[in-house]
Amino acid sequence: MLSLQSTSKPGHMATLNLFLVIMLLNILVSGWRIGVDGLSMGYYLMTCPFADGIVRNTVNRALQSDPTLAAALIRMHFHDCFIQGCDASILIDSTKDNTAEKDSPANLSLRGYEIIDDVKEQLEEQCPGAVSCADIVAMAATTAVFFAGGPYYDIPKGRKDGRRSRIEDTINLPAPSLNASELIRMFGQHGFTAQEMVALSGAHTLGVARCSSFKRRLSNFDSTHDVDPTIDTQFLKTLSKTCSAGDNAEQPFDTTRNIFDNDYYNQLQRKAGVLFSDQTLFVSPRTKPIVDGYSFNQAMFFMDFQQAMLKMSLLDVKEGPKGEVRANCRKIN
Repeated sequence: MLSLQSTSKPGHMATLNLFLVIMLLNILVSGWRIGVDGLSMGYYLMTCPFADGIVRNTVNRALQSDPTLAAALIRMHFHDCFIQGCDASILIDSTKDNTAEKDSPANLSLRGYEIIDDVKEQLEEQCPGAVSCADIVAMAATTAVFFAGGPYYDIPKGRKDGRRSRIEDTINLPAPSLNASELIRMFGQHGFTAQEMVALSGAHTLGVARCSSFKRRLSNFDSTHDVDPTIDTQFLKTLSKTCSAGDNAEQPFDTTRNIFDNDYYNQLQRKAGVLFSDQTLFVSPRTKPIVDGYSFNQAMFFMDFQQAMLKMSLLDVKEGPKGEVRANCRKIN
């Protein structure tokens, strides 16, 4: 049997090898393509191959120093995507001519900006102008979920950074006073089902709420109730004690504030949801069965959560001339 080598000239072999390498790279990149606005899992394969590792290592170091930042990074991603899409508009600083999203009352408690800055600085040294701030925010959130004990999931990359960040746009963020029907409608406007909304609400398995976001449940609740009737009596005392320290006093959402698990849903079953928008999920007949399911089956919650987070990371992404790659995440180029 004749071998390919014995019947081919060296020049032909070099051409064939180059062709095979190009074909392999083509298969790898196209195989990871997600089909949404040109995003793909291997988007930075050629331009910044160490991007994933830099994000993951930097975020993990920060979370080892302060585990509470896991909740902050997930919340930052959510607050970014729900306004103008996942375009890092949440990172832009206000100027004398414009008040940006981050200075909205709904965003004043956001934290973790310095982690994103740290990642961006390293990436600009390694691959100038390659990796967008929008991708960094999305990747940091996935790292935070896994660090805290949640499911591992990957997301496609290639988002571009937006050029708009205005305080008035934050009216589109869901308020802690919304009931289940209002939440279903608001999330539905972004293409989410009721099930996906309840799964995304499970991010409250991490972190805390400030008294200012739930104190209206504790007195003068409505025309017929002084106190929100959906709160457990003992938990009412807990919330009241928290608020005795002022509007900025913090109450953990569940009993494992730094661990990603399904205890949030257990809390709702015990009528111990912190926000009205949390407890309403157990009150409403449309969402109660979903809460019960996630409380019973953590694996199902993890699976639905990662799929909903992937979907959220694709909200209104910007590509090509619709966006840019900022040199500094805090200001438009």
